[in-house]
Amino acid sequence: MTTAEDRPTRRLGAALAAAVVAGSALAATPAATATEVPAPAEKAPILATPVADLAARGMEVPDPNADGYDKFIVTYKETASAAATAQGRAHAWGKAAKQAGVSVKELRATAVGSRVIKADKKLSQAESAEFMETLKADPAVESVEPDVIFTAALDPKDALYNQQWGFHGANGMRVPGAWDHSTGSGVTVGIIDTGQTSHPDLDANTVPGYDFISDPGNARDGDGRDADPTDEGDWSVAGECNSPYASDSSWHGSHVAGTVGAVANTEGVVGVAPDVKLQHARVLGKCGGSLSDIADAIVWASGGSVPGVPDNQTPVDVINMSLGGSGACSATYQNAIDSAVSRGVPVVVAAGNDNRDASGATPANCDNVITVAASDSSGNRSSFSNYGSPVDVTAPGTDIISTVNAGKTTPSSSTYAAYNGTSMATPHVAGAVALMLAKDGSLTPAAVESALKDNARSMPGSCSGGCGAGLVDAATTLASLGGGSEPAPEPEPEPEPDPDPIGGELLTNGGFEQGATGWLGTGNSTPVYSAAGSHSGNYHAAMNGLGYRNTATIEQRVSLPAGKTSTLSYALRVDSNEGTSAAYDRMSVMVNDGIASYTLKTHSNMEQGRGYVTHTVDLSRFAGKDVTVFFRGEEDAYSATVFRLDDVSLTAR
Repeated sequence: MTTAEDRPTRRLGAALAAAVVAGSALAATPAATATEVPAPAEKAPILATPVADLAARGMEVPDPNADGYDKFIVTYKETASAAATAQGRAHAWGKAAKQAGVSVKELRATAVGSRVIKADKKLSQAESAEFMETLKADPAVESVEPDVIFTAALDPKDALYNQQWGFHGANGMRVPGAWDHSTGSGVTVGIIDTGQTSHPDLDANTVPGYDFISDPGNARDGDGRDADPTDEGDWSVAGECNSPYASDSSWHGSHVAGTVGAVANTEGVVGVAPDVKLQHARVLGKCGGSLSDIADAIVWASGGSVPGVPDNQTPVDVINMSLGGSGACSATYQNAIDSAVSRGVPVVVAAGNDNRDASGATPANCDNVITVAASDSSGNRSSFSNYGSPVDVTAPGTDIISTVNAGKTTPSSSTYAAYNGTSMATPHVAGAVALMLAKDGSLTPAAVESALKDNARSMPGSCSGGCGAGLVDAATTLASLGGGSEPAPEPEPEPEPDPDPIGGELLTNGGFEQGATGWLGTGNSTPVYSAAGSHSGNYHAAMNGLGYRNTATIEQRVSLPAGKTSTLSYALRVDSNEGTSAAYDRMSVMVNDGIASYTLKTHSNMEQGRGYVTHTVDLSRFAGKDVTVFFRGEEDAYSATVFRLDDVSLTAR
């Protein structure tokens, strides 16, 4: 959660507009990504990393409010007679409008009794502050705040379940033990996010929601608020959303929904609560979403009334908000949250992805919420995760695979992707809350929070700054509600067999089918889930693809047996926007023997369009040594090139 929560913005090369993958990170930091460049006939398999997660990998994240505001939320004093009529309210902001040199009109009432007004042009941060100060001086006005833009925190047989480390890994949330008590049946979870897309892992569990985006341009459906919460895509072109870079659609709401409640079937992933119902309240579109829309969605989802919107026929039992921004918790936000909690609905929110104290992130710093930090598969606080006293609990948030769409802009086919962020940690907890409420529907929001904290386990790794009560333990929490026994400790995973030291295959996971296992990477390098785009299997690795000067590596340490002939083979595909007249972007095949690095083969953008080609390199000169085999990709300052690797093999005979 950042000022543009999980904002999917990053630098792309010219016409490639490629999908960014935050897969099983092949990097020294847990948030490395690679830009994907689909070939003309290839369906883009995995989509954009949510933008707030750009902070997690050290990239600058644009502030959607940097150029000021044109909408404001005005709360009038209950005793002010002028507030009862449109003319009286207009008189209240008339002086401020005149001083600011703008024309102002009233748009609508909010669910918490305030009014949204809009100027005919944006006022800078300083002009906005002066406008609000003048307006607050009117005796009929209680408070004024900008309408800030926020952005996008059983025994399964599902094909990708083994990759859901956050459920069953040694440092995960121990979800399988909770399924002995509950699978979420009878509970509805509200996903306040980018909306829904059709997906075989989600459709059966999805109930009608609502589109709360009041700006038709941001909504992209042409009519503002309506009963169709379909995610129309939050992509943007360079120069929009206060960013100089283009951005593909994130399908963030679908990713969050999959972690909460993907169906337990034989494909894809499974949710923490696979039998829940999922309801989408769409609030985030192009460039994010406004505070007034988000506040109305909170009220509506929890069963409250919103002016001009039909009442919710299936009010939710818990709300997930993997979104946010910076600053103090506003009165509008707090009133909406308090409204939901008063109806017995817990509100679970992301702590934010800025690696700073969550006291400066909202709604993480609001009262009456369950604020969630993120952890990685080693049990440490994720490097990007916010921390501090607002954090209540921590949950898995690095390299989280879930449901998305394959469209780069508008929806197309369904697929899966791994993202990083507190946005990914939050639905783990919302799903656990759903399991709790399915088992004991009498639990109050305060009781839910207490049970999560009381049964959390200490962080298995390190957490500087504070991770709340620790890592959520779903099994122990569910057992604490009665009707079951304490879960037995989960067995340690079987160790991977050691490579044959005197022959056969020497590399681990050469086809990347186990994600990053065995590999280390730097820069934009990542495993990519794409059965159609891989040389074989469901995964390959990709490097570079940014369209500006950068370097990426993928490497693995290996012992070469003495007296053997060692041969490295690999399948390579080059996708590029560069021409073929010169080698502008290069990938080198290299070996480091602890003394020096040696370049054994070089590829470039000139090899584009050939599909996968298998290459071999003789490593016999390094027999008897411990070496690092690595692939190094380098791009220049212009168009993008992606180097795709698959079926890497190193044998000694």
